[in-house]
Amino acid sequence: MTSSIPVIYVISDALGETAEFVSRAAAAQFSGVRTRIRRVPYVRDEAHLDEIIEEAMNEQAILVYTLVLQELRLYLEQKAAEKELLIIDILGPLLDALSRQTGLDPSHIPNITHRMDEQYFRKVEAVEFAVKYDNCRDSRGALYADVVIIGVSRTSKTPMSMFLANKGIKAMNIPLVPEIQPPEELFQISPQKIVGLDIRPEALNQIRTERLKTLGLSTVANYASMERIMTELEYAKGIMKKIGCPVIDATNKAVEESASIVLDMLYKGKNISDPINV
Repeated sequence: MTSSIPVIYVISDALGETAEFVSRAAAAQFSGVRTRIRRVPYVRDEAHLDEIIEEAMNEQAILVYTLVLQELRLYLEQKAAEKELLIIDILGPLLDALSRQTGLDPSHIPNITHRMDEQYFRKVEAVEFAVKYDNCRDSRGALYADVVIIGVSRTSKTPMSMFLANKGIKAMNIPLVPEIQPPEELFQISPQKIVGLDIRPEALNQIRTERLKTLGLSTVANYASMERIMTELEYAKGIMKKIGCPVIDATNKAVEESASIVLDMLYKGKNISDPINV
């Protein structure tokens, strides 16, 4: 009997992050439907798969998997067919397509993307950089950053810096406050290294009000007042215009969405010396 709540088992011979991300993205398309996602990482043998399939049978779960070991993939597909379980192979079709395109066989090494290689150390260095220069703790960081994120408080500057750091990008963020002069370094670097974050006043008011509630403070504080917010946003826009940097409207955008725009600018080598709004 099918469960009233859809259940997805994410099976991987590594961490399973990719398959879980895809599963959550798919589940989000069904508004009002609660979907339970269970991640099962580091599956390396058939015995483990047997246990998972047995449990999945009880819940009639959908099996979503990223298995690079071909024998495990085939075994899972065979057992799932016998038990009439739905299965989704996230990695296999792309491996097959790349193999046909290149004429090469995949290495079939689990967890290969998490090996301690040059890319891994670059990511670690970028995360340490983001932490060290978060909230402009040391303005000299702007001279060494790959990108500098600027904006008023609660525009997700820090989360974006950390997201970019996990992509190996050295990101620094600088808050723009009318009473505090921006650091000189901000005007010494290329505008192409700077990205401004803007947000609609109403959205910022709601975010700051919720923040005050979380801290147990009065929601009528000046920090969340529309007058103060308008002052800060106008000041920030003036600084961004003076610098000539691109500006992203972060209203109702997930951090990942805004960060992907920044990555697009960095990787595709766009000419962003002139202000643009995305």
